[in-house]
Amino acid sequence: MRVIGLMSGTSYDAIDAAAAELDLVGDSLVLKPLGSVSEPYDGELREAVAAALPPGTTTLGEVCRLDTLIGQAFAATAVRADRELCQGRAELVASHGQTLYHWVAGTEVHGTLQLGQPAWIAEATGLPVVADFRPRDIAAGGQGAPLVSLVDLLWLRGRPGRPVALNIGGIANLTAPDGTAFDTGPGCALIDAAARGFSGGTLAYDTDGALAARGRVHGPLLDRLLQEPYYALPAPKTTGKELFHLGHLRDALAGFGTLPAEDVVATLTMLTARTVADAVGSVGATEVVASGGGTRNPVLMAMLADLLRGAALRTSDELGLPSDAKEAYAFAVLGFLTLHGLPGTDPASTGARHASVLGSVTPGRDGLRLPPRAVRQPARLLLE
Repeated sequence: MRVIGLMSGTSYDAIDAAAAELDLVGDSLVLKPLGSVSEPYDGELREAVAAALPPGTTTLGEVCRLDTLIGQAFAATAVRADRELCQGRAELVASHGQTLYHWVAGTEVHGTLQLGQPAWIAEATGLPVVADFRPRDIAAGGQGAPLVSLVDLLWLRGRPGRPVALNIGGIANLTAPDGTAFDTGPGCALIDAAARGFSGGTLAYDTDGALAARGRVHGPLLDRLLQEPYYALPAPKTTGKELFHLGHLRDALAGFGTLPAEDVVATLTMLTARTVADAVGSVGATEVVASGGGTRNPVLMAMLADLLRGAALRTSDELGLPSDAKEAYAFAVLGFLTLHGLPGTDPASTGARHASVLGSVTPGRDGLRLPPRAVRQPARLLLE
């Protein structure tokens, strides 16, 4: 089955689409990557998303408008992916949507909101769409994240030692071989917020780590940032920009006077490296397979490599999955599992009471024709 996975992460800078040929062969799920495309949000929509995110406020009217506009943007990206990657022969779209809010209270998650109305995608492509993946796991007592953990477990199974999958997006998360999975804290969220704030909005992020490379880590600021209680919470745990936003940084900066922008960004880059390395050490990893936009920041990757204390650091590209599109491929897998009646979660990873078939299905132009329910859950993911 040819499946298009759509993803926009907590950095909300672009919609990534990855196409894959997926087949169940015995106890394996075989994935043949067909390529990926990325479509940046237009400036007006990106600013509207940013304004609606905490600590900003919004209205139901704006939520409705964003649900439509994001859905239309996802639909256009899906049409492009079908045309360019599948020659118009895609059979399913799996859309994560855009997270606007993740309702966390202490160690419990009560709800989550991803916008991007799937009806627009189904109408534009004519294909069935699986969307709204996270709420079912939350209803079963889970965190609703990291959902890619099941894919990581299947993909890295059989590698020597104790490999850990790491994704560095706006928020960073990892998955260990025993199923332990959690958000480690800010990936690029605070770095991006600082870059935008110090540049007056002309920079969306610290391109190639240029700001951090010119700065020096400010020890007292780093120590204050590391006092955030989230880091000490036990797994499973999840977080988001509800916590790690510009206001969080401003609170931490109080009393330090005016620090150079480069020193603040260097300190935030070290914060991400340090919290990720601490999390990796807590699960005894011998290898870290990294993906996500943060892997394009050479300063962050150098800091992380230095702190890992012997665990090998490599990117998912080296193992066959492009780091920029890995999460889009993962949601293609999750959509495939849903359509075949198979669970898309590992309860050990999310803390749920049981594994769940995820998402809701929007029929395509020809109605909904489900394939026969698969008889067994795949034990591994193989790349072709």
